[in-house]
Amino acid sequence: MELSLQAPFWTSSLFWVLVLLFGAIVLFVRNKIRMDVVALLVIVAFALSGILSVNEVLAGFSDPNVILIALLFIVGEGIVRTGIAYQVSEWLLKASKNNETKVLILLMLAVAVLGSFMSSTGIVAIFIPVVLVICQQMNISPKRLMMPLSVAGLISGMMTLIATAPNLVVNAELIRNTDFRFHFFDFTPIGLVVLTMGILYMLVARRWLTDPEEQTKKDTSRRSMNDLIDEYGLRERTKRLVVKKGSPFIGKNLDELHLRSSYGLNVLAIERWKRFRPMFIAALGTSEIREKDILMMDSSHPEFDLEQFCQENHLEMAEIRSQSFSQQAKSIGMAEITLVPDSDCIGKNTSELRFRSQFGLNVVGVKRDGEVLVGNFSDVSYALGDLILVVGDWKAIAQMQHHAKDFYVLNYPLEMERAVPAATQAPHAVFAILTMVVLMVSGVVPNVIAALIACLMLGYFRCVDGKSAYESIHWSSLVLIVGMMPFSIALQKTGGVDLAVKLMLDAVGGLGLHAVLMSLFLLCAAVSLFISNTATAILMAPIAITIAHQLQVSPMPFAMIITVAASAAFMTPVSSPVNTMVLGPGGYKFADFVKVGVPFTLLVMIVSVFLIPLLFPF
Repeated sequence: MELSLQAPFWTSSLFWVLVLLFGAIVLFVRNKIRMDVVALLVIVAFALSGILSVNEVLAGFSDPNVILIALLFIVGEGIVRTGIAYQVSEWLLKASKNNETKVLILLMLAVAVLGSFMSSTGIVAIFIPVVLVICQQMNISPKRLMMPLSVAGLISGMMTLIATAPNLVVNAELIRNTDFRFHFFDFTPIGLVVLTMGILYMLVARRWLTDPEEQTKKDTSRRSMNDLIDEYGLRERTKRLVVKKGSPFIGKNLDELHLRSSYGLNVLAIERWKRFRPMFIAALGTSEIREKDILMMDSSHPEFDLEQFCQENHLEMAEIRSQSFSQQAKSIGMAEITLVPDSDCIGKNTSELRFRSQFGLNVVGVKRDGEVLVGNFSDVSYALGDLILVVGDWKAIAQMQHHAKDFYVLNYPLEMERAVPAATQAPHAVFAILTMVVLMVSGVVPNVIAALIACLMLGYFRCVDGKSAYESIHWSSLVLIVGMMPFSIALQKTGGVDLAVKLMLDAVGGLGLHAVLMSLFLLCAAVSLFISNTATAILMAPIAITIAHQLQVSPMPFAMIITVAASAAFMTPVSSPVNTMVLGPGGYKFADFVKVGVPFTLLVMIVSVFLIPLLFPF
């Protein structure tokens, strides 16, 4: 759209698009209104102004990338529910020896390498739950690791030809207009340098993201399972007994063994090895004992001769390992409950209530008047005010809320957030994710269809259910992306992008080649603040190649600077879906991205402007 010389600029559509853009940025920075609400206000403003049609304003809701991001949140939920996220987090913590610096380095390396062969959005979505678990286990703020995650995701786009769409767009433009083309690993040297810079930079910048008091803040309102174990003295009472060949326990269920009534022994859980890893099974009355099972026993009789009992029943005592309780917490949990006034359970004991049969839970401790009852408390009648410690499957514990007329769950321990309801489906989840990755890398189907296939597989294999799938989607992040998309259409429709390009060409036409590269990087980075990096590459690639032709030099360094600048979308949470995805889980504000992203973008620009001509001479 050409601007009339007679008409004042403030009457043009471009002027009002810029006003809306400035207003949105101000609201983002002030952080008084939720960012997704600001995005909805943008949609309404564009629709009422007449600058865009309703179809153009709402185009984001049908954008495949928005659907892809939603599907990838579900994939991430499948990774959490099957325990894969916790296994990866434990590996990272073990490899880094609980050192935050080593965690950050390994995390960024893993994300950058994996993101080189699949969608950076996908890999970030997969690692978000992993990072949240790591932060919880290390008691650090997610702010310190979520932004390194997004930075590594963006840098992964600089590693290979297929790593991100802008690379493919620029390569297609090269092939169309020149005799040059990029090869698969042409990007890798630049990506490795930027990755090294990114790791070193984030080791420093993470300190800018957390207030001192927030960094050491801990949730003291909720106790952990270890707190409850120590409080009720379970650690000293718990034994691990291995069922040996020839044991009379084999083939019988717990109700048939009468261990509680005859010996004062209470089976808390059954540890059973399957596919070279331990599984913890809730101890129900119908649970059948198998050879080589490991029984987690609670012995309430201090004088009980456990060695004699083991000899008679072909059992072997095993060591209580420090990680036994934490491993068990992924599937078997505990909670304190208390009786409500007028409950029919007042005055009855555990046997009369048939606690394990009726509720699927084992009573392992009773506290009365602040004192833990010792000895065999199974025959003790419950009184109002008693605190009852129960152990069992997390689902059974959650079901206690449906028995509100008799019991009230005082609070759930912190480990409930780490419950893994579909641990046995982990191999199926890995298969579904590998299928998605192969489909994305091969390009057999569009990325959004690959993700949809993976989600359907996760649902079919019961890795996720409908409720958890819908609840896993960060709707506010999706609304933010959809609300910012109209700016892309409006800036192109009103001539804003064309005007910016013309001004840039007039300004740098007579300067040196390095200055031209720097100007292209700056303009590309500036444009990608408001429109997607793929759209930015589409607009900027022809300009960069044309400039190279006019200057009679190789187009390769000019094309490469566009790909690097398009991936260097570190400056705002709306610059890239990768940033938007970590915005909520990391608890960031708009200013956090500006504070960390702007210096790093400038650093990448300086290094790229001098490194790229060395790799791709003019």
